Amino acid sequence: MTTESLPLDPEIAHTLSSISTATLTTVLLKKGLRNVWMRGTMPMDGKQARQVGRAFTLRFVPAREDLATPESWSSPISTRAAIEAMPAGCIAVVDAMGVTDAGIFGDILCSRMKKRGVAALVTDGVVRDVKGVSDTGLPVWGRGVAAPPSVAGLTFVGWQEPVGCGGVAVFPNDIVVADTDGAVVIPARLLDEVVAQATEQEQLENWIMAEVEKGAALPGLYPPNAENKARYEAFKAAAKKG
Repeated sequence: MTTESLPLDPEIAHTLSSISTATLTTVLLKKGLRNVWMRGTMPMDGKQARQVGRAFTLRFVPAREDLATPESWSSPISTRAAIEAMPAGCIAVVDAMGVTDAGIFGDILCSRMKKRGVAALVTDGVVRDVKGVSDTGLPVWGRGVAAPPSVAGLTFVGWQEPVGCGGVAVFPNDIVVADTDGAVVIPARLLDEVVAQATEQEQLENWIMAEVEKGAALPGLYPPNAENKARYEAFKAAAKKG
């Protein structure tokens, strides 16, 4: 497994920025992957733009009193140290075990992430200092907010290792797409074929939506039967010529 942070091709990132997580889950389902939507990862601000990036993973375990202390924030293994290792463009994916009464990050840490060019924070936990976090401009997906610090309920143990976020396995350098429906992970090795199929799926669904708006009935259209598939292919061919 590669734990070194890898760049994401800008063209792929641009393409994925126009593809919804709903479409991606459909494409991944067709490939046999049912568990790719991270539960509890909802946008802190409903107006946040869709974000795409390589996963930079962080992991918490349950709090243990000798480790989960304010002094631990100065440890070489700390959220502070992890943030300094985050590359620009990554999405920080934080396994907080679904804990909702201890905020994993606050405004200062999120501000530093924003300064480093981190694209977004995705967690199955919560943040604190929510107004300050919002003011940083860092897009955040999670379960909500809590005033207590992380050490009130969690122990930070490391970064860039496989994690379970919202019940989904996420590996370093997997690709994360997050929008108003939540956050979805694309396994790194499937990226190229998922992007190709998702692009086609999105085009098809846009055509279907246009047909529905014209008054077309759904049977035979969604999903398309042979006749409508032929009509769609003719539409694509005409679009290419035009």
